[in-house]
Amino acid sequence: MSLSIGIVGLPNVGKSTLFNALTKKGVPAENYPFCTIDPSVGIVGVPDERLGKLSMFSKSAKTIPAAIEFVDIAGLVAGAAKGEGLGNKFLANIRETDAILEIIRIFPLKGGNGNEILHVYGDIDPLRDIRVINLELILADLETATKRMSNISRDAKRGDKEAIVEEGALKKIIDALEAEKMVNTISFDEYEAPKVQQLGLLTRKPILYGLNKRAGASNLDESHPELFKELTDYITSTGAGFVVLDAKIEDELKDFEGEEKEMFRVEMGGGENGINNLITQAYKLLGLETYFTTGEDETRAWTIKKGSTAPIAGTAIHTDFKDKFIRAEVVNWQELLNAGSYGEARQKGKVRTEGKEYVVKDGDVIEFKI
Repeated sequence: MSLSIGIVGLPNVGKSTLFNALTKKGVPAENYPFCTIDPSVGIVGVPDERLGKLSMFSKSAKTIPAAIEFVDIAGLVAGAAKGEGLGNKFLANIRETDAILEIIRIFPLKGGNGNEILHVYGDIDPLRDIRVINLELILADLETATKRMSNISRDAKRGDKEAIVEEGALKKIIDALEAEKMVNTISFDEYEAPKVQQLGLLTRKPILYGLNKRAGASNLDESHPELFKELTDYITSTGAGFVVLDAKIEDELKDFEGEEKEMFRVEMGGGENGINNLITQAYKLLGLETYFTTGEDETRAWTIKKGSTAPIAGTAIHTDFKDKFIRAEVVNWQELLNAGSYGEARQKGKVRTEGKEYVVKDGDVIEFKI
């Protein structure tokens, strides 16, 4: 299952620094706008301690985590929807992703190291920055929806049922966008939803906000807690989520692992592991779950949508599994470890045989029979 999240934001808010930390892949992150002109793509493993434990249990030769694709996209400025800056390119790139990660700067012009880090608007105002980005997405979607409405209006007037359904959905969309509301705040019925999906609207994508702070600096959450609360209240009111992180510390720690990494994090004044929190929240944002396959050859985490039945879950391994599915042997990962072996788990009745209607649960260990 291919999953992609676009990292977006104004210039000089820490997007490319975060991308470097996420992917351990060096892309330019200099202190000037539009440094990242072409999107850089990195595949990032989803942290999951269950995977490592299962791999040790099976003495697997390989351990393969679930993954998310992160795309670092050129900085955005006001007017992007009209082609300002790298607007057209930005909007085309983000249209291809499944979700949006907006990096919002909450550290001051004077960073933790005392160096001045430019802001395209000359001051720090996270709510303004969010509104600038979201307004460009809204304007781009308004153009898409208006154009589509003009294309189908004749068919709707002729009484074409499909066109009438789509016209109704488009009216909802245009009304919301003109009120500067995101499409992801609108409900659609079972007939409208497929029509809306085909439009590829930017503001229908799930959004996660990464609030980027800087160790040693006077960050907004500490210097102006009332403004920080206003910011987080606004984010939650839109149905989005947020993660507070320090992209610079995460980037500097990207080549360390385990206890050494956490020791340096404390020494550098960092808080929680922002990268792990970010990846986990992004995974949840897309409504995903993980099941496992395990054996001597490999232990692997597979990504599925919540509510997937066993045959659909099997397509994460191979598309043939849906049609060739016969049954699945299922055991919870913890119950398998507690039992000590598959044989013991079977003897204790922990391994179940499930059919086509079984809804896979997060943490299931599955062996498919086809």
